[in-house]
Amino acid sequence: MKILLFLLFATYSRAAIVKVRAGPGYDCAYCQPEQLHISFGSKTNDIVVTWSTFNDTTESRVQYGEGVMDKEAVGYSTLFTDGGPQRRSQWIHRVVLKDLKYDTHYVYHAGSEYGWSEEFSFKTAPAGQDWVVRAAIFGDMGNKNAHSLSYLQDEAQRGHFDLILHVGDFAYDMHDDDARVGDQFMRQLQPLAAMLPYMACPGNHEEAYNFSNYRARFSMPGPHESLFYSFDLGPIHFVSVSTELYYFLQYGLKVLDNQYRWLEKDLSEANKEENRRIRPWIVLYGHRPMYCSNLRDDCWNNYLPNRVGLPLLGLGMEPLLKQYGVDLVIWAHEHSYERLWPVYDEKVYNGSLEHPYTNPGAPVHIVTGSAGCQEKTDPFKPNPPVWSAFRSSDYGYTRLKAYNKTHIYMEQVDVDLKGKIIDSFWLIKDRHGAFTNL
Repeated sequence: MKILLFLLFATYSRAAIVKVRAGPGYDCAYCQPEQLHISFGSKTNDIVVTWSTFNDTTESRVQYGEGVMDKEAVGYSTLFTDGGPQRRSQWIHRVVLKDLKYDTHYVYHAGSEYGWSEEFSFKTAPAGQDWVVRAAIFGDMGNKNAHSLSYLQDEAQRGHFDLILHVGDFAYDMHDDDARVGDQFMRQLQPLAAMLPYMACPGNHEEAYNFSNYRARFSMPGPHESLFYSFDLGPIHFVSVSTELYYFLQYGLKVLDNQYRWLEKDLSEANKEENRRIRPWIVLYGHRPMYCSNLRDDCWNNYLPNRVGLPLLGLGMEPLLKQYGVDLVIWAHEHSYERLWPVYDEKVYNGSLEHPYTNPGAPVHIVTGSAGCQEKTDPFKPNPPVWSAFRSSDYGYTRLKAYNKTHIYMEQVDVDLKGKIIDSFWLIKDRHGAFTNL
């Protein structure tokens, strides 16, 4: 009984410590920064540094510079309380490093007078549109069985990428064990995400408590708590959406309607002639695919809400891909890799028989959800549909290289085969815009 009382006292004492505000002379036991990651701000030469502490440090500071940390930026922190039974709390800190020099290597650390992180570094993107954008893309990682993480860390540290796109489903699940699983995953992610802009979108495994762990932990551009946003990088206009708004309707239809209206406006602006001339590629990503040929229930047919809309309400996104000429669409959710032929409304519109991805007549879809996780990979139906071009159930991730305004190269890295490239293709377009032939 005494041991039980002691454990209960220790647990509640720890919770009480978490809520204490640090002050002068206070021994701040839980003020050490952890879970650092960076992302693009409102411009790609604005970098947002995000981290956690388990006490309020009363300040959020980043010291940074070109080789020497001779500059400082100050931000803010917000109290995040997980929705689980213990109501565990932590402070999420955000600092924006504004108007950085383009194509420049910076070192930085984050913290306060109560403790600083280790030193990290990142390189800002070049200015303008005429440079090669290199991205690592994947979904469904998990804090257990994260097969691809070591490969991604290795490539990032050797300077192979300019950004990461994590297309939903992070820790399996961030809210589990009163959000301790989320903390563990973000610590695992730090060596990768503290050195490259880590751009994310929510998946179904982030749904708990109205996506609160996702909303709190990530700092994406725009005012929509990270659920949907866009940004420009080199010759690409990237657009991130939440497919989960079509599936978890208990949180209200207003946010889905807001996303749809925002998406139409964003794509319309990106598709204007003057914008398409400067930045011709439009790449959209979200978690659940519009098409898939796995054996999972989600793929029993392809009349999926995010593609065709909801009964009576509509709001399906596929017509917007056609109307505004979205070139490349990236999904995850299925624990596999699948490359599609150019497709719209389940019909294939290849550029030509010999060169299907040269000036294709419809958007090109990729499903890349096999980065890891304890749920294992997903098998496929034995007979692929006509729009399915290549399939693999091995663990892996996708590389994207946008070489210029006309050529994008993509390849799939198979980590089960020690990094072998098992699929690749060139997407070549000398004209961009609405798919008027559909």
